Amino acid sequence: MRTETTAPAPVPPTVTWGLLAAWMLNDAEELATTARFSGMPQRRVGVAIGLMGCVVTAASAAGARTGGRSRFFRTAVTAFGLHGVTHLASAAVLGRYTPGVATAPTVVIPYALWAARRMRAAGVPLTDGEVRGTVLRGLGLAAVTTATVQGIAWLATRDGRGRHAD
Repeated sequence: MRTETTAPAPVPPTVTWGLLAAWMLNDAEELATTARFSGMPQRRVGVAIGLMGCVVTAASAAGARTGGRSRFFRTAVTAFGLHGVTHLASAAVLGRYTPGVATAPTVVIPYALWAARRMRAAGVPLTDGEVRGTVLRGLGLAAVTTATVQGIAWLATRDGRGRHAD
């Protein structure tokens, strides 16, 4: 008796590349507002956002290549959703607009929740069976990546005499 096994359906490209699209919308808001609200030079903001875009593009590509099964992609979706929560928290703590808060509840968090549902429907768990570990990996990825791109942007935007110019 022959039994056929079917491979699980891949997560659709709208989910994997949707991470990049949602990130672009959120970071367009951040690009337009961060320098004004933080005092950081606009050039440094642009470099940091561009570098982060490389990371998000790599995560989306890994997701597309593996049908959404890449741990990097799944962790990036988690990190992105948590990133949206931090936007809301920072605005609540400061009691004012903060860069990224407009697209956090309208793009970032809805995308992350939708992606998690679509992944689950395709048989791809967002977690590796342990939510706390997934959240910690997501927070770690967000923190390390943010610190790294900010550091590189800081170094890249110095002039020949080591000063920062906008």
